[in-house]
Amino acid sequence: MAKKKSKGLGDTIAKVTKATKIDKLVKWIAGEDCGCDQRQAKLNALFPYTTKQNCLVEEEYNWLHNYMSVHRQVISRDEQHKMLEIYNRVFEANKQTSSCGSCVRELYNTLNKLYKAYEQES
Repeated sequence: MAKKKSKGLGDTIAKVTKATKIDKLVKWIAGEDCGCDQRQAKLNALFPYTTKQNCLVEEEYNWLHNYMSVHRQVISRDEQHKMLEIYNRVFEANKQTSSCGSCVRELYNTLNKLYKAYEQES
């Protein structure tokens, strides 16, 4: 029997609750329509497991090449928008702009790793 691959955190939690029989307990207490399916879909949307990755197009690679070649202390709003545009297309994600320093740093680091991978290939 083939196991269905989890699309996100919601699928993983559903598998764990099924394996531990917690799902049956919840349905016994809350009824058949306990909201689990909606929570599962919401968690999948919020925390997807991205496995598909598209290639950079030339314009994106050139922008990253110019951007990553200069050390910066601050990332402007326009730069963050451009990085998000590239990230969302390449990773088929839907990240939004953020004022969270850690989130912006993670975005930068992910794109920097992607850029360096392209640099190593050439």
